[in-house]
This record gives sequence, C-alpha cells and structure tokens, in this order.
Amino acid sequence: MPTFGLCGVILAAGQSSRMGHDKALLRWPSGNDASPGPRPQSTLLSSSIQALSNHCELVLVVAGENAKNLRPIVYGCGGDLVVNAAPELGQFSSLQVGLREVLYRGRDSAMVTLVDRPPLQDETLATLVEAFRSRHYGHWAVVPEFQGNHGHPILIGREMIEAFLRAPVSSNARQVEHSCQQRIVYLETTDPRVTTNLNTPEAYASLKSLQSAR
Repeated sequence: MPTFGLCGVILAAGQSSRMGHDKALLRWPSGNDASPGPRPQSTLLSSSIQALSNHCELVLVVAGENAKNLRPIVYGCGGDLVVNAAPELGQFSSLQVGLREVLYRGRDSAMVTLVDRPPLQDETLATLVEAFRSRHYGHWAVVPEFQGNHGHPILIGREMIEAFLRAPVSSNARQVEHSCQQRIVYLETTDPRVTTNLNTPEAYASLKSLQSAR
C-alpha cells in the first residue's frame, strides 16, 4: 500500500556515456505487478517505476534531452515526467528539479533513486519505508547500506529536501548528506542491489542474467 505523502523520484537525465545508450531504456525482467493491464515494455525504467509505485503515492521521473524517448514509458506506467532544462549542470541539478516538483505537488517526503540502480525487491523497499515512517523526529532521512557502503534509494523528509534545495547546484548529494550526517539513519540491509550500479554493458549483462534466472 503506497505511503501517504511519499513521492518517488527517479533521476534519469544522464547521457549514459559509459553504457553507450540510454540506461533507462535497457530491457529488464518485469517484477510482480498487481495492477491490471500490460506494461508498454519491460525496461529498467518501467521496472523502477513499478517498484516505487508500490510504496509511493506518485512517482516522478526527471529526464533531460531524453524526455521524448522516456515519455511513453513514464506515462504508460502511471508515472509523471519532469524535465531538467539544463541537465549539463549534472545529476545534482536533476535532484533539485525533482525535489522542487515534490514540494509543488504538495508532498513533503521522497524516495529518491537513480535509473541505473536495479529495482530492489519489494521486501527491501518495505523495510526502508517502515524505518522512515518510524524514525525519530530528529532524523531527516534513511539511507540503506550494504556491507558498510551507502546506497539507494534514499528516503528523505521535508528538512532534508530543503537542505538539498538550499545547496548550490555545483554541490553533490554526498556533500549535503555528509553535512547532515547526524540527522540520517543508516540502515544496514542484506540486499546487495542497494549499492549496485549498472554503468557498463558488462555490469548490465551480468546482473540481467542473474535476474532472468530467478
């Protein structure tokens, strides 16, 4: 059941230079889906939208120059598209564009992930959401870890959203997180996907083969 007020944000405006083509459009085995009707296609992006939709009221996808190509997938999966007019400023600019839209939509918390992160299992996402919902009022965010390494998605409340939006566009998310470290719950998980990047064709082929075999 989606959590009231929680908005999913998928950052997908990058040029995917190391992969060679748009990572959002990579074929990916579809997960379990209880909603009626077929998905337009099973891609890394559509699977991520589906996964976040199980826990979020709505899902925003931040695109850049690839917006035209992503639009049918995003809307076909029930998400909403937000365009970063200056994606050349980097990933942090896309994060800020997405978070401004979260506030504009009247939400005050977000589950943020990157399109090159494979969708997590539903039980992992449920654990993160529960940790976020039950966090102490002085904690602004929940960040998953695997073997001591920080990963995605990150779940952030209004205070953390504002911290990201106050930072200059030349910043990066890690710098802002570090400055708010005492306000963050770092949650150790057993799911290695929280720290998995699909940046190269080799990484994609390896993980896709494992996923298809399940």
